[in-house]
Amino acid sequence: MDRPTSIVWPGLPISRLRNAQAALLTLVLHALVLALLLANWPVEKPAAPNISTISMQLVSLPPPAPVVETAPPVPVEAPLPEVRAPVEPQVDPRIAQQKLEQAALARNRVEQQKVEQQRQRLEHKRQQQARLEQQQREQAQQRQAAEQLAAQQRQQAADAAAEQARKAEAAAAASRQYLPIAKQAPAYPRRALDKGIEGECTVSYTVNAQGRVEQPEVVGACHPLFIRPSLAAAQSFRYQPRVIEGRAVAVPNVKNTFTYRIE
Repeated sequence: MDRPTSIVWPGLPISRLRNAQAALLTLVLHALVLALLLANWPVEKPAAPNISTISMQLVSLPPPAPVVETAPPVPVEAPLPEVRAPVEPQVDPRIAQQKLEQAALARNRVEQQKVEQQRQRLEHKRQQQARLEQQQREQAQQRQAAEQLAAQQRQQAADAAAEQARKAEAAAAASRQYLPIAKQAPAYPRRALDKGIEGECTVSYTVNAQGRVEQPEVVGACHPLFIRPSLAAAQSFRYQPRVIEGRAVAVPNVKNTFTYRIE
């Protein structure tokens, strides 16, 4: 005999469940009877029906469990790889010797470059010193030439002063027997002053018995701008006449030199 099947109808009343079970059982029995009649089976006393009992049981579900928030998983650090000391490869002695020779050659090249740079710096410094000495020599020569020129100019000025003094002495000796009373220097020509022209002009004339100048004329080299003022100045000279045996006489060939200098 089979165990009664338990069917649970959650949420339905018990009376309705029982009515539904009885209706279902009635339908099943009518179906069996109809099937036997249709198959011409002999009518036998039906066996007592095997009534299946349905037991029902209310099951109460537990309340839902609260949701617990779980912490995020902690990342696990991967283990560090094991560090092993590098294995030094075997070095060929010939290769090592070549490397040493190359390093020595490189050092020699560097030393040679340093020596060459030092030599170039010394050569450059020597050239600069030579140029400076040459400039100093040229400046010294220029100063010496300027001093020589100044000395020549001073000598020329001294010679001119001596010549002028000699001429003055000669003129004084020639006119020793007569004395000048008035002598006025000539006016410097404006054109000669503007152009910076200097020079000398000698005028020869005769002093008559009255002490006046007659027939003045320029002798020797004289700049054309100095001729007219020299003649005019000589014409204005006055002398004490020469007296010979109590009588005043004329004195010919009297010379006077006018010097024009811009100061």
